[in-house]
Amino acid sequence: MTPSQDLAARSRAAVWHPCTQMARLADLPPLPIARGDGPWLIDTEGRRYFDANSSWWVNLFGHSDKPLLGAIKTQLDTLPHVMLAGCTHEPAVRLAERLSARTGGALGHVFFGSDGASAVEIALKQSFHSWKNRGQTTKREFVCLKNSYHGETLGALSVTDVQVFRDAYDPLLMRAHIVASPDARLDNETEALAAMRALLAARHSSIACVIVEPLVQGAAGMVMHSPAYLKGLRELTREFGVHLIADEIAVGCGRTGTFFAWEQSHAAWPDFLLLSKGITGGTLPLSLVLTTDEVFSSFWSEDVTRGFLHSHSYTGNPLACAAANAVLDRFDAGQLDSNREQAERLARAFAPLAPGVANLRQRGMILAFDVLDEKKQAPPRFAERFHLAARAHELLIRPIGATVYLMPPYLIDDATAAFLAGAVTATLNDVLA
Repeated sequence: MTPSQDLAARSRAAVWHPCTQMARLADLPPLPIARGDGPWLIDTEGRRYFDANSSWWVNLFGHSDKPLLGAIKTQLDTLPHVMLAGCTHEPAVRLAERLSARTGGALGHVFFGSDGASAVEIALKQSFHSWKNRGQTTKREFVCLKNSYHGETLGALSVTDVQVFRDAYDPLLMRAHIVASPDARLDNETEALAAMRALLAARHSSIACVIVEPLVQGAAGMVMHSPAYLKGLRELTREFGVHLIADEIAVGCGRTGTFFAWEQSHAAWPDFLLLSKGITGGTLPLSLVLTTDEVFSSFWSEDVTRGFLHSHSYTGNPLACAAANAVLDRFDAGQLDSNREQAERLARAFAPLAPGVANLRQRGMILAFDVLDEKKQAPPRFAERFHLAARAHELLIRPIGATVYLMPPYLIDDATAAFLAGAVTATLNDVLA
């Protein structure tokens, strides 16, 4: 048994892997990764794999990025952690100020969480509690879009419409309203907004908030919609007095071409905006909930029960905040201009693939296409087979059902774009032969 095989076997025995049917690991062994270098992951035997999905969409600037690691090491020498209840520290304050400034001060209050699902839980609770504090106690229902994904804790699952995640826990979940999703492939945005209008008109006195993934519904299979849909949705939620939550956990931090995907809507800011994943560049867990003066002020009282009594032990951890500030430094230095150039390189490299696949699409640094059989369905176990075949072409990539997607680190030059297109094409040929 090689060292890699040994580590994989030990992992199967001792580690319960996320989003994994453990019985499948005999046929789909975990890659034993020893280190990371830029966009590459290197296993215990020295083989390398391009991290095409940025390790679940978190790794913005490549692995072992020196500025990010330097910021964390500097913070480690001064203050690794202090509780944020009754204390504060400069990295958290500076991060909150800088994110607020990116909204022009419209979202001026930042609550810190640990991960994306916890940010969703926080926003749902804040929305409900805010209405309650203002005497509107009937506003306790939530609205999400068809095929939406917002996390796997119970509250987040209640506004998630991906059956493989929620069906087992359905008896435990709240009943959210599920409204038609806009999908650029179907040209149905007008109908989707009409369905939302009908629901809000009928139920707005009972609805606390609508939650949406701006521009790209990730776990649905990179389903994309236009900025115009977001503008229409913002107008509807304002018309009917309902909060709007923009879940930018996957699409924020420059993924779609602007720092916040919401910026492309040219609409009024949502009531809540959520960040996680890329905000620390793939180094440490952190999430943030940005919200308005109006929401914040509804909790302002001498009555403790009207406060937002939510926490975790590592709320606003200084190390994570230092990493996030280092990420913002990159964007202050012009990262978005570089991202636009990189997105164009990806588009050029993958254009020749379009005739042989379905629905080649792109939004900034997210590129996707579908692989469908004659029945317009994914070939049997396509995602598993594609993932395994890609390893032979130095590619770590995990399709979602029939959808192959790339969400790579922001390190795409012409040679890298050509490599990715070549490796994906070769993998397709292997799987579909």
